[in-house]
Amino acid sequence: MHGAALTALAAGAALAATALAAPSSPGRYDAELCVATRPGTAPTCGAADVEVRTGLVSVRVSDIVYNLALRHDQLDVVTMHGKMQIDEFSSPYQWEATTLVFTDPDKDVRYEVRIGARKTAR
Repeated sequence: MHGAALTALAAGAALAATALAAPSSPGRYDAELCVATRPGTAPTCGAADVEVRTGLVSVRVSDIVYNLALRHDQLDVVTMHGKMQIDEFSSPYQWEATTLVFTDPDKDVRYEVRIGARKTAR
């Protein structure tokens, strides 16, 4: 029993470390933003530009920008249309490889930011 508990604790710690670490180094990336507007449905996806900085991820789709501030146990989302703020919420999040996954709890909308190739400097 003691060995099983230690194994479970170690597995949980490894999972927590993975969930908190951004898989991408700072920079600009091609990406996809995927949104599922109903529980249990497949998300729809579109091209996005992503900028990763320490503790911050900015996701741009046309003239809408999702500014994501990653904290230890949640992220804070501020959605902007130009200079106008159109939404904000906080949510737990997790990294699944290079995909950032979170949900708007009030709207029950699931978001996936699928980070792709790093953009090269022009």
